[in-house]
Amino acid sequence: MKWPQAVKDYRHYLQIERGLSLNSIENYNYDIKKLISYLEDNQIDISPDKINNDLIKQFIYTISKTINPRSQGRLISGLRNFFDYLVFENYRDSNPMDLIESPKIGRKLPDTLSIDDIDLLIDTIDLSYQYQGVNLGERNRAIIETLYSCGLRVSELIELKISDLFFDEGFIKVTGKGDKQRFVPIGESTQKYIEIWKGIRNHIDVNPESKDILFLNYKGNKLTRAMIFTIIKNLVKKSGLKKTVSPHTFRHSFATHLLENGADLRAIQMMLGHESITTTEVYMHVDRSHLSDVLNKFHPRK
Repeated sequence: MKWPQAVKDYRHYLQIERGLSLNSIENYNYDIKKLISYLEDNQIDISPDKINNDLIKQFIYTISKTINPRSQGRLISGLRNFFDYLVFENYRDSNPMDLIESPKIGRKLPDTLSIDDIDLLIDTIDLSYQYQGVNLGERNRAIIETLYSCGLRVSELIELKISDLFFDEGFIKVTGKGDKQRFVPIGESTQKYIEIWKGIRNHIDVNPESKDILFLNYKGNKLTRAMIFTIIKNLVKKSGLKKTVSPHTFRHSFATHLLENGADLRAIQMMLGHESITTTEVYMHVDRSHLSDVLNKFHPRK
């Protein structure tokens, strides 16, 4: 088996069998490309079904000098999944990654914004800002409000459809990783800002491919991930906030503020669309004072 065919088949498996997004597939593919580049640079001609544990160890040792432990751990995990696939398809008898351990790394706590930070960013938005006759200020406010109020991933935000809005019931339908769908509550104030944007959107010449997409650019096309990052970057700069803020920061803040105010961890897991509760548990470490408050409020021996 040659590398190009193995990678092609693996991509097909990730997309069809596991239902991963194109972004996730590219991340897996990037890990394999690193290994292929190492083999080519060292003029090692070996197929993916023949590569052994010793060669993998040499590769990991070499690349560990250029990437941090967290990236190294992700790389090892990605390659382990790839070789697991080859074993599953009977191209190999064993996984050469089985004896490779990931580096010990501490759990990275998510960055969060305070409620005052959120208010500052929203207040900084120029609601009168227009481009080519389209009020993008109102759109940007609706975007920030939706990110924070619903805890969406940026990919979920740009794919959000008008037909996913169930305002009478107080929910939106979100399509997350692996095309898994969930219903997330949405507050009345955020509904109001979205309705304002929808009124503006009705006057845009919408691309037929984006006719059901909620957030559009002035040309009537779906927004890109990069555009959301740019909107937030410019907003942070204009506000003078001295923090690193990305779309995911609003998602982290959403979960943290819910937890601090007494929300159940299982409920937060469902709203975030985490497959495992252990992923959500990272928020338990963000503000340890919350744990003391819970103990003092609910335990009989406080």
